[in-house]
Amino acid sequence: MNKLFQYFILFTAFLVITSCSTDHRLTTSISSPGGTIHVATGLNEVGEFYYMVSKAGKTIVDTSMISFDFLEKDSFKSGLEIVTTEATSFNETWQMPWGEQLDVINNYDQLKISLQEKSGEQRLVNIIFRVYDDGLGFRYEFPEQEGWIEAQITEEHTQFNLTEDYTTFWIPGDWDIYEHLYSTTKLSEIDATALRDHPSLAQTYIPHNAVNTPVTMVANDGTHISIHEAALVDYSGMTLQVDPENLDFNSVLVGSENTAYKVIRQLPFHTPWRTITITDHAPGLIESNLIVNLNEPNKLGDVSWFEPMKYTGVWWEMHLGKSTWDYGMTQSMDSWKDTGKAHGKHGATTENVKKFIDFSAAHNIGGVLVEGWNTGWERWIGFEDREGVFDFVTTYPDYDLEEVVRYGKEKGVDIIMHHETSAATETYTKQQDTAFALMQSLGIHSVKTGYVGKILPTGEYHHGQYMVNHYNNTVEKAAQYQVAINAHEPIKATGLRRTYPNTISREGLRGQEFNAWSSDGGNPPEHLSIVAFTRMLGGPVDFTPGIFNIKFDEYKKDNQVNTTLAQQLALYVVIYSPIQMAADLVEHYEANPEPLQFINDVGVDWKQTQVLEGVVGDYVTIAREERETGNWFIGGITDEHARVSTLTFDFLEDGVTYTARVYKDAPDAHWDDNPTAITIDEQTIVKGDVLEIQLAPGGGFAISLMK
Repeated sequence: MNKLFQYFILFTAFLVITSCSTDHRLTTSISSPGGTIHVATGLNEVGEFYYMVSKAGKTIVDTSMISFDFLEKDSFKSGLEIVTTEATSFNETWQMPWGEQLDVINNYDQLKISLQEKSGEQRLVNIIFRVYDDGLGFRYEFPEQEGWIEAQITEEHTQFNLTEDYTTFWIPGDWDIYEHLYSTTKLSEIDATALRDHPSLAQTYIPHNAVNTPVTMVANDGTHISIHEAALVDYSGMTLQVDPENLDFNSVLVGSENTAYKVIRQLPFHTPWRTITITDHAPGLIESNLIVNLNEPNKLGDVSWFEPMKYTGVWWEMHLGKSTWDYGMTQSMDSWKDTGKAHGKHGATTENVKKFIDFSAAHNIGGVLVEGWNTGWERWIGFEDREGVFDFVTTYPDYDLEEVVRYGKEKGVDIIMHHETSAATETYTKQQDTAFALMQSLGIHSVKTGYVGKILPTGEYHHGQYMVNHYNNTVEKAAQYQVAINAHEPIKATGLRRTYPNTISREGLRGQEFNAWSSDGGNPPEHLSIVAFTRMLGGPVDFTPGIFNIKFDEYKKDNQVNTTLAQQLALYVVIYSPIQMAADLVEHYEANPEPLQFINDVGVDWKQTQVLEGVVGDYVTIAREERETGNWFIGGITDEHARVSTLTFDFLEDGVTYTARVYKDAPDAHWDDNPTAITIDEQTIVKGDVLEIQLAPGGGFAISLMK
């Protein structure tokens, strides 16, 4: 640390101390409760506001400017003064109704700074900093004030002026979709515009050299940083435009072709939190609760009507081409009613769903997802006018909804509804009350929603303010009917599951289905060892693991899953979701009863989580303790490189003996050459024991530790 910076830290600390005394000096800096993270703020010579962030004396974010542009108004940028500041502290422990852990500590120091223009309209904007020991969040508040009724924001300028050419794990700042593979480059080498054309995506729009969040970076000294946002409500999603020469990010909000502004809000309001997670190592990123803590507490109260579960379903078989979503190809939406020309490959039949119910009931699996059950699939994609296509209460002739629900209840298995909207938002909004009421009448508490295609109304994007509001309004509407939402093609996860716990999971990444049909070789072996430290930091991921028939040559010779079977088991622990799909076909599970046992046993709702090891893009090992039982489950995965994992079981309960069932790659396993080679053995484990496990290229391991 140079002397100038030491003096700066001492001076700002002096300001913090003196601000608490009776002379009411303005507090312009703040530290986290443990003194780990420090934030300094100020105004430059022309009255522009800036902030700086350091960790243990190292500057993480250097002088970074903040401003707003408005439609037909001057920018809120310069000529500002700090009129008041307020420093407070907060510490609580709250409980997740479901989640990666039960108890969550929410401990931060807060600094509120009121900025006002010295001339002109003299508008007032507050900036709130909440500083934790593993990072910070800050947001902008537009208080009620005379002469300013409505804000039409054309751009928010939040700068993240970084101090190093970090190794960066990123996907492009696509306004429409997150289903891109992650790139690993230096910050200065990011070129998102090179990824504009993608043959496997239904829609994509990348207008800037920008990245989507969470974006994760690793410094030369091992410092890990992830930039994201929290509590995205009634606002536009934030992308980060790259300045490769100056090594910084600048916020660019997702826009609309239908308005000259990107966000419109009535005062008073506040923006989402801009978040920076800072840890000494990769596991700390996953263990951080910064994002959920920055969201408001539960607004729904008791949500015990939703229970975390594993599920099977009519889904993977359509991606393989074994069956179809539609009942029969026709020229008009209703002609199947008149002609009865079913093609015979429809997957969502009463008979087929009962087969999944029987299998689920026999293997400790609580739900069955049914896709393709409702009318409209003949015209759901490839048509520009998709409004009015889907009906969310009318079944095809070969599917008896009431009967499968009755049969499922008899077997102790819930039906999970599916609502594919084809991104026709007005149709879905109009039908939601009817659709959710039908679910409530049948005792169905979970629905998977989908938004494949370009958003209707035309000109809107998946991640602009219009769709942010649509997604969030859908969650609130569903809660009125005791329905939980698992959203696909969603807005990004920003921790709103704390406020609305019926927001149970979402896609928002390149999922398992790309392995079945994409033309670029599917997801590479490194994919999920990046996802765990990027996308998963935002919240639960519905990745649909558990594919046992890795090659599926009988359906598609040119496609496969690029992992070993052991890694597919490990994903039930590594990739968190309170709903986890056993995604493969029933016959593939029945042919492999021994590895299936792990899916039978593994939990979905956790008392605590420990990340035992990890390097972004290389490997990760996670241990989770199940609520209620106290049993532990461990999953470890690697990229295309083989490696040895050494586990020390010092996290187990004292004085308890556990039966460990270990599912690991066989010595000759390989994600491409021999992916299904697996070894399963049993042994007893007590606290402090050490175990070495060999992971094959693209491989993994899963361990159940039963008391």
